[in-house]
Amino acid sequence: MPQKDPCQKQACEIQKCLQANNYVESKCQAVIQELRKCCARYPKGRSLVCSGFEKEEEEKLTVKPTSK
Repeated sequence: MPQKDPCQKQACEIQKCLQANNYVESKCQAVIQELRKCCARYPKGRSLVCSGFEKEEEEKLTVKPTSK
């Protein structure tokens, strides 16, 4: 049996919040921040629900050359 995702609860809370607020992300910043905190507690790759945040962080760290 696969291990339960350690941040699944926070991910579900985000979905509930978004549904309750007509998918207005700005109204759910507190629960989004809770998921970010949860993701920070676990090594990369440990939580599937954190993979989007991990990808976002990688993109921020990658400096893309700008063409003129």
